[in-house]
Amino acid sequence: MTATVHNLPRSQPSLSPVLALTADGMNCVNQIILDRMQSKIPLIPALAGHLIAGGGKRMRPMLTLASAALLEYEGARHHKLAAAVEFIHTATLLHDDVVDGSDMRRGKQAANIVFGNPATVLVGDFLFSRSFELMVEDGSLKVLKILSGASAIIAEGEVDQLTAQRRVETSEEKYLQIVGAKTAALFAAACRIAAVVAERDPEVEQKLDDYGRNLGIAFQLVDDAIDYDSEVDESGKDKGDDFRDGKMTLPVILAYARGDEEERTFWKDAMLGRRSSNEDLAHATSLIEKHGTVADTRERAKHFANRAIDAISGFPANEARAAMIEAAQFAVSRRF
Repeated sequence: MTATVHNLPRSQPSLSPVLALTADGMNCVNQIILDRMQSKIPLIPALAGHLIAGGGKRMRPMLTLASAALLEYEGARHHKLAAAVEFIHTATLLHDDVVDGSDMRRGKQAANIVFGNPATVLVGDFLFSRSFELMVEDGSLKVLKILSGASAIIAEGEVDQLTAQRRVETSEEKYLQIVGAKTAALFAAACRIAAVVAERDPEVEQKLDDYGRNLGIAFQLVDDAIDYDSEVDESGKDKGDDFRDGKMTLPVILAYARGDEEERTFWKDAMLGRRSSNEDLAHATSLIEKHGTVADTRERAKHFANRAIDAISGFPANEARAAMIEAAQFAVSRRF
């Protein structure tokens, strides 16, 4: 099924509506995060705080709160669960930075550079544990199943990405499979649990799941485009990180597929780590521009954003739905 084309608004889309919608709830969520990242071991809150205090859009917990608002849920269970979602996400970021050997995260040194790999991995484990404590406190086996299932899928996606790393034969289909697991699964779960706490039927759960899943794919596609068309002061990470890590993201997959023999040889060498200088990155960027693959990656992101919007089109036209629609439009127009 093809998605309906939803034209972007004339003004640049923004997260402002969803930020305003969830502001009070996010204050509660942030307080829970602050409280639960504490430990009698000083290194734990210091390292966790280094990343958590570093900003970030907080998209996933905001989506839990926005989805609850869409369903006019008036309880408070979703606050702890939104914090659990953010802890899962933060733990995966800490582990990712160790696996990738990242230097930058959210515009500053990554935790593994400041605190070392062993501490970063262990504090990631601590945050995972905290997320499951919050789920158990909620008391819903259904919520526990959704979030624990998403955690397992994320881990599978990360391993899948690792096995695809430096393999130029990686297909677009395989890439989307990886993205669906490592990124979209948590977006989907973050939205779906709102329907559970609001005691809505499985059809509503599925619509919110579809919204989150498609938004997550769009979000990751744009992240991968940003690696080749934004600078560090915009994106908060070093330009070309994916290139130097040999990650077969969609801009590269498309450029390799469209390239001539000489270009394909370059991509093979680059993805194997033989061509990783600044000059090589510049050449890679020029090939990506030549074949228009960043633009095409962003176009694919728009397709998935439109599918996300379609998923919630049947809900009442309220402030929450408008904010969630604009959040999807922002996800594909952003430069950071």
